[in-house]
Amino acid sequence: MKWVEEVSALTKPSEIVWCDGSQEEKTRIEKEMLEKNELIALGGGVYENCYLYRNDPSDVARVEDRTFICSKTQEEAGPTNNWMAPDAAKKTLDGLFDGVMKDRKMYVIPYILGPADSKYSRLGVEISDSPLVVLTTGVLTRMGSIAIEHLKNGGEFVRGLHSMGNLKKEDRYICHFPEDRLLMSINTNYGGNAALSKKPHALRLESIEAKKDGWLAEHMFILEMESATGDKSYAIGALPSGSGKTNLAMIKPPSAFNGWKTRTLGDDLAWFHADEHGKLKVINPENGFFGVAYGTGLNSNPNIIDAIKKNTIFTNVGVTPDGKPWWEGLTKDVPEGVIDWKGQKWDPSSGQPVANKNSRYATPISQYGPKSEAYDDAAGVSPSIIIFGGRRAGLIPLVYEAYNWEHGILLGAMMRVETTAAQAGKVGEVRQDPMAMLAFCGYNMGEYFGHWVEFGKKLKEKPRVFFVNWFRKNEKGEYVWPGFSENFRIIKWMMDRVSGKVDAVATPIGYVPKVEDIDTTGLSVSKSDLEDLLSVDRGGWLEEIKTTKAFFEKFGDKMPKELWDEYYRLEERLKT
Repeated sequence: MKWVEEVSALTKPSEIVWCDGSQEEKTRIEKEMLEKNELIALGGGVYENCYLYRNDPSDVARVEDRTFICSKTQEEAGPTNNWMAPDAAKKTLDGLFDGVMKDRKMYVIPYILGPADSKYSRLGVEISDSPLVVLTTGVLTRMGSIAIEHLKNGGEFVRGLHSMGNLKKEDRYICHFPEDRLLMSINTNYGGNAALSKKPHALRLESIEAKKDGWLAEHMFILEMESATGDKSYAIGALPSGSGKTNLAMIKPPSAFNGWKTRTLGDDLAWFHADEHGKLKVINPENGFFGVAYGTGLNSNPNIIDAIKKNTIFTNVGVTPDGKPWWEGLTKDVPEGVIDWKGQKWDPSSGQPVANKNSRYATPISQYGPKSEAYDDAAGVSPSIIIFGGRRAGLIPLVYEAYNWEHGILLGAMMRVETTAAQAGKVGEVRQDPMAMLAFCGYNMGEYFGHWVEFGKKLKEKPRVFFVNWFRKNEKGEYVWPGFSENFRIIKWMMDRVSGKVDAVATPIGYVPKVEDIDTTGLSVSKSDLEDLLSVDRGGWLEEIKTTKAFFEKFGDKMPKELWDEYYRLEERLKT
């Protein structure tokens, strides 16, 4: 209450609205936004209670160059984060927030990250002048009265202050203050910058808390697999944007795997702890999906296509003349008369896409058909598989397995991927993205790698670590592996490795499958194609690890000895 009063005195809103998370509140906000033409109602006889929001064209992706960690010292933030001194940042931000909500409503949005009754969950309160943030937070978290009840019991919560401001790019800031458990974001209304419960709270701030308290806050999906005989197992995985993470989280086994089932616990975030018995426990802190629409279709992700047909907020997609959302990949042909993401009639000769390449859907997990019943389990689940992977046209094999826990951490730390439209900047460049956390680790990544090593010491039974690459191309520039649901064949091989059913071939980089152990029933991938997909180019890898070495050297004495030892063992295996 005291903090709300302080923010109100600074921002000077016309009204303060405490959000309760009810359906009535949601309906009221939607109606107000429709009347102001801030939302567009969708339908076409297919989409129920679905709406479109169009962001300003300058504000459609995460802005990493305007994202800052405001720790006491620059060394704490580390060389991969932008740093601002806390006092200087607050002085700048207080000036920008002064009177910024004049003639606007100020929404107070309490939320829980994680199952409501889990000891692993965390509380937050975001104050924002954006009704879109209210709707999005309502989808992605346990928001409103349920959080207020938990706040009444005392305990710590993260404070988040956001304003759309005037969307001025040069005054756009997303700032994180670890010592104060405070987030401040201004002059943006794109979800990843404005819905502070997501990446700012659940990853950047909580990664710092996780380091202090001995757990991990990770950018990972959580997947449940059930065999034809009813045995369940779990996998978690980190794949950067555009590398197939959401499709893998929501994968549907191909028809060749009759009787097998997969269910989703989460597509983006995972918090994991070691319980009192040294067993790994993982929860999804979110309550919904905020996925990329562009490129998503029945072929790539049939499960989500069904789920988003009701109670979904779309951003920056096109609209058909009969009021349906549309984006590239949804259907083969572009509908005639479609309106593009900027609100203009699409011109086929323009060379521009109908939907923004980072267009999104926000939809509740509760209406997702193949969700796991364990997604709301307060204790969490225990995965036996960790998957790292990234989009690479060459070099990286289809799948390989780490020799041990520390080697697995090295594989994640070495990850380099091609950039996508989720990041502002150039698409297609290869950059370092260790554990898919480059943009989300709130402290020095050298210490982060060391924390992974230390966390492993708590586990009596460690998951096996694998690396995947669905995007390897042949000399003609064609993808060799079909991907999408067929990726389940590789997950099945991982499960067979964990259960000891199959052997593998030792290579300098790790274990690769024997070609005959990958089930290719009904698949038009030849033995020679598979051999190529699993091949290891020692010369190419020696060049690859030179880049890794230069990256690791940035962290100086913060880089853990265990990872350097694994690095030099890898180098020696490649040379000999």
